[in-house]
Formats: sequence, structure tokens, C-alpha cells
Amino acid sequence: MIKQTLHQFHIPVMGLGFTIDTPLKVARYGISSVMSIVEDGIIEQMREFYCNQAGFPYLEISTEVEDYRAKRITAYLNLVHYLIGEQVKVLKNQPFEEGSDIVKYFELLPDNSEVKLLYLTMLHTTDADKKLALQDELRTKIVRGAADVNIMAKVDKNNYDKNGQVLPNEFSDALCALRGFANSHSDASIVFSAGYNPRLYNYIDSFPDFLPNEQGKLVKTVILKVSDYRSALTQGKILAKKGVWVSEFRIESGLNCGGHAFATDGLLLGPILEEFKNNKQGLEAELYAICNQALTAKGLPTFQSQPYIRITVQGGIGTANENNFLLTYYQTDATGWGSPFLLVPEATSVDEETLLSLSTASPEDYFLSGISPLGVPFNSFSKASSEVQRAKRIADGRPGSPCTKKFLVSNTEFSQIPICTASRKYQNLKIKQLQAEGFSAEELQDEIDSVTIKECLCEGLSMAPLLKNGIAPALKNTSTAVAVCPGPNLAYFSGVFTLKQMVDHIYGRINLLNAVKRSNLFVNELRMYVSYLEKEIEKNIDTITANKSRQLRTFQQNLLKGIEYYHTLTASIKNETTHYIEEMKEELASFERIIAAMTVPAEVKVVCA
Repeated sequence: MIKQTLHQFHIPVMGLGFTIDTPLKVARYGISSVMSIVEDGIIEQMREFYCNQAGFPYLEISTEVEDYRAKRITAYLNLVHYLIGEQVKVLKNQPFEEGSDIVKYFELLPDNSEVKLLYLTMLHTTDADKKLALQDELRTKIVRGAADVNIMAKVDKNNYDKNGQVLPNEFSDALCALRGFANSHSDASIVFSAGYNPRLYNYIDSFPDFLPNEQGKLVKTVILKVSDYRSALTQGKILAKKGVWVSEFRIESGLNCGGHAFATDGLLLGPILEEFKNNKQGLEAELYAICNQALTAKGLPTFQSQPYIRITVQGGIGTANENNFLLTYYQTDATGWGSPFLLVPEATSVDEETLLSLSTASPEDYFLSGISPLGVPFNSFSKASSEVQRAKRIADGRPGSPCTKKFLVSNTEFSQIPICTASRKYQNLKIKQLQAEGFSAEELQDEIDSVTIKECLCEGLSMAPLLKNGIAPALKNTSTAVAVCPGPNLAYFSGVFTLKQMVDHIYGRINLLNAVKRSNLFVNELRMYVSYLEKEIEKNIDTITANKSRQLRTFQQNLLKGIEYYHTLTASIKNETTHYIEEMKEELASFERIIAAMTVPAEVKVVCA
């Protein structure tokens, strides 16, 4: 059920398109990665592209086909699964010659891997027969990386028929995506991110591949991306009560990540990992009991033994030492490296203009913004062509996007059917409303800026692979501007790298960091949380409620507790220099003073004259 893996890292999902074909680039080398499967339009275009590349006939699944969203996803995942299988077959039959994929496969492995050691033994074997025997043995050790898929759980709009009637729940975006994966030949995992979606979770046990078969094995597995232990336990129980086992909890830093940033209540990554480490055995046992009880009640096969739960972590990791510390001290099974792979054309689909901008960027180019129509802070890049386009539309007096894809529609302020806050329709209506409110000129501009900052992510986050591969957008007059969502950790990498260079950096064989001064990953995350708290206090200072005041004080206390934990943790960090540890302690002490000095206002009492 837990797929065998030889690598100690994976490549997480990035945007709608940046990792849409990453498995086809890296899975044959044993590297696991994740594709987004909500945007069926780009999925269909990539299927056509790869069918043509492989010389296969392509039969379009048009929007006129019943259940076309799910069918497009199924067809693409089936193609990806097949092509990776063929790639691995070719790789296994290659000679062990310099420049071959089979040599690259073993060269990329971590140096402490038993298979890597066997490979090195083969290289140094002089006896021809023994060398061939070792090569044959090595071929049997080759395993493909997982081609996992991601659904952002709360991006789940309802869909409508031609008559404007809402379709049943199972035709919502997230449920279509789940069904598309469930009906595919894939034996990978589905990653649920961005929180709990009841109708999505209530749908998953409809598909046998997510439940144990007669041998107690799973064909497809579930990964939950979570920000803390409580969330993992709660969501794990919800699924276990349906007989669905969570095979991995993927812990992600709330702020030191790419894409949408879901801040915790001041809970920092280190303490969160400590809680998982201390409670993992109890978590497994509790979920196992609940899961088997649910399966028994349904009259279905149960797990014959307690399955293993992988714990992985991602968000802001930048060095091999940090990577090793997370693996060893917290006993995690793997780490996730996302944004740095945007600089690796062999692994991700980034157009040339965006790649150049990212490779030459400075730390100031990365910022946490309000551009997302979801109303969640979003990690952004100031040099993205989508930012240039947004500014031009405002300057031309036509703010907002035409909104052709509608994946993020949610606002019903001006219509019964939800529209997107990044759309031209919404922004025009909202600006007219604001202009009638009687604001001063300065206040009105601030209000308008808060509206026009919203940006179309449906087009922007899916455009790069089309541009990279010379694929025309499916709809005429579609913007070709690219939105990119790197984590702030990318500020410490400059240039364009090969797959081998990035993997060698992860495993400590080379160093790719640029000259920008970089703190420990825990300190970097803490810095972001301190900035976040400062802004939240400032934003709420004149209108704060009792509940918000309590929330901010809890946030503040959690940060102080986290710093106290890190002061103790420094004694366990053995693979860094004394200077590094002393600098870390000084930074922790500095932030501790800043946080302690913050004054969270009490509730503002409104006095009526």
C-alpha cells in the first residue's frame, strides 16, 4: 500500500500547470511528484500534446460529452501512467553507459541508499561476469516515482447545465476531479489540500480502489496536506469512519510555502513536527481501529495488519543539512522541495520569460499578496507577466479579467449565480458601489485598490506549459500572461539548473544557494509569522472584536512558546557550525523581544451618541 520509494524527497504540486507533466519528466528516475487535476481544459490540451508526441491517435473529449470533466482527467492520467511505464521499460533495458537514463537513475539516488551502494559496488567491480550480474540485479531494483494528483478541496464550485440549472453534487469541480482519478488506471495517491470539504470526503468511499481489497491492500491511497496535528487527527478520523485510510500526512509550513498561505494560529513548524513525532504511534493505532470498525460494519474486507502512515514535511527547506535534520530528528519519511524546481526545466513546465525572471530575481520580488479571489493570502512574484497585465488593465480603465474558466467563482453580492472577485464584471459593479458610498478621495482609492488587486489565477497559473510547448490556448482572446506562485525560499536560488544539480543540492553533494544571507528554515518561517501578526494587529486596531483580540493574543503566545521550543532545539542541531547555531539563537532572541513588545488591543467599544 505504501509505494516503495528510493528518494527522500518529492516535488509538490505547483499551480495549475507548472507540474502538470512533471511525472512524465521525473518519474522514470524514481522521483515522485504531484499534478493538479482540477483544470480539465489544460489537462485535455496536454493530453493532445503528448498523444501527438507519442504518435498516438487523439480523440477529443469535448465539452458536449456527458461528464467530460471527469473523463478528460481519466484519459490524461491513463496516458501518463502508460507513458511512464514505457519510459521505465526503456530505461531498464539500457546499457550502463555514460549519458544513459539508467546511469542517471542511479547517480541521482541518495548516497546512503542501499541501491546506490550496490551501484557503486558494480562500478568498482572489475570481473566482467560479476559486473553483469550486478547490473542485472540493479535493473530489478528500479522503481518508478509516483504520479500523484492534487485537489484543492475547497475549490469546488457547482456546475450548471445549458438551461442554467445546477447539476447534482457529483458534477462539482472537486468531485469530478476525484472521480476522474478514481476511474483511471493510476495506482498513485490523491492529495487533498486546503482544508476539509464534506461532500468531497463523503464521496471518496464510493470508489473501491480507496478501500482495502480481499488481501487488505489498497490500489489508490490518500494523502492529506495539513498544517498541524489537530487538523490531521480530525480529518483522519472523518475518513477512517468511512473505511478510508490516510496513507500520508503531508505537513506544510503555513506561510513559508508557495501558492496560497494558510497561516496557523501562530503554531510554528518545529513544534508541529514534534507533536507528530510524539503522537504518531497513537495516531496510527487510533485510526486503524476506527477504520477497520467502519469496514466491518459495511461488510467489507478489513486491513489484515495495521498499515503504516508516512509523515512528510515541506515548505522553505533550503539546504541538505536542514533536509537531513527533518528526516532524522523528526523521523519524517521524506521532504517536499517545490519552488526551487521552478528553476529546473527538466522537471517543471515554466515558460522562458518567467524562467528568466525567476532565475534573476531578488528577495524583494517575492511577496505575500491579496491577489487571490479566494481571499486567502497568496505568495506572489512582482515580475510575473500577470502583474504587468493587471496594472495595464487598471491603467486602461478596464480592471479585472474576462473570467473564462470560472474555477474560483464564489461571490453572490451582485448575482444569484456566483461570480469571481477577479472578474471584470464583479470589479466594475463593486467600484460603482464604492463610488456611491461617500468616501473621501483617499479612502475611495484604498477601497478600489483592494478590489482591483484580485487577479485571474485560473488562466495565469495554467498558461506556462502552453507557452513552453507552443500550444495555443483553447479559447480565442485568452490572456497569455503567466501568474507564478513561488515560496519566498526561492529568493536564495539564482540561475537555471539541471535535474542532477538540484537533486545533488538536496542530498548535499553540491551547493546551489546564492549569496543572499539566509537564516535557518525555522527562523525564516518565524520571521514571516511575526510580520503577519504585526499586519493583523494594525489591520484590526480600530475595529477589533473580543474574539479577534483573543485570537491575536493566542497567536502571540503560540509564537513565544515556539521560540522557547527552538531555544531548546538548538542543542540537538549537530550538523551545523557553532557560528550558525549562535546566530540562530540571536535571531530567536531578537524576535522574542519584538513579539513580547507587541500590544494586542482589547475589544473596541462602539459608543452611540
